[in-house]
Amino acid sequence: MATIKKTLHVLGNDISILYQNKIEFISLTDMLKAKDGDFFISDWLRNRNTIEFIGIWESVYNPAFNYGEFAIIKSQAGLNNYKISVKEWAEKTNAIGLKASAGRYGGTYAHPDIAFEFGMWISAEFKIYLIKEFQRLKQEENTNLKLEWNLQRTLSKINYKIHTDAIKENLIPSELSNQQISYIYANEADLLNVALFGMTAKQWREHFPDNEGNIRDSATLEQLVVLSNLESINALLIQQNLPQNERIFQLNKVAIAQMKSLTENKSINKLK
Repeated sequence: MATIKKTLHVLGNDISILYQNKIEFISLTDMLKAKDGDFFISDWLRNRNTIEFIGIWESVYNPAFNYGEFAIIKSQAGLNNYKISVKEWAEKTNAIGLKASAGRYGGTYAHPDIAFEFGMWISAEFKIYLIKEFQRLKQEENTNLKLEWNLQRTLSKINYKIHTDAIKENLIPSELSNQQISYIYANEADLLNVALFGMTAKQWREHFPDNEGNIRDSATLEQLVVLSNLESINALLIQQNLPQNERIFQLNKVAIAQMKSLTENKSINKLK
């Protein structure tokens, strides 16, 4: 499972965020450093209000939540002899909002909704600044994502213009009708689709009938980068008068090599 770590800076404290399969978890262990006096996550978890809150959260977001075990835990919460760890909570209830991790990213982590609630136990001021810093980070991520997306879309459109110009100059006889010309453009676009995605635009629509947009709208950042490169390469191959069957073979080899390179590139992964 790929893990990406980022850091929030809250009132002089560094708070880790882990991204695992695009799901965020905030470190409660790091948040504890901001608490005055002795306080443990188990103290917070044994509180009845805490159990009720995270139980409701799980019921909303977790279809596999074990309500039977939750009811037992809830009935015992707040009693003097009651104590439960995050690991026990997760194992008994199939909870997904809290987790205890070992190893490189060891500690207790929580979904942001639950982490914000835990922040109130640190202090009201801490919770406010935690939410503010988290919102700043999300805004920064969204801005970077839009910039990268727009850059790649623009690059793809520029290369597509080069690509279609090469088709017009080298593949379209002057006698062809507009309908025939459109077919050649679409045919060449699908050449790139097959080389990169392994299917035509029509096949993609048939395979993903519920998806909005087209095959390229659903492309990953890596695929968009490779697509823009393939358009330029195909334009060059067209100018060299290579037949379509030879071009698709070469384009597919390029697509495979470049996708392998990009998916293993740590700099690309940091943009996600």
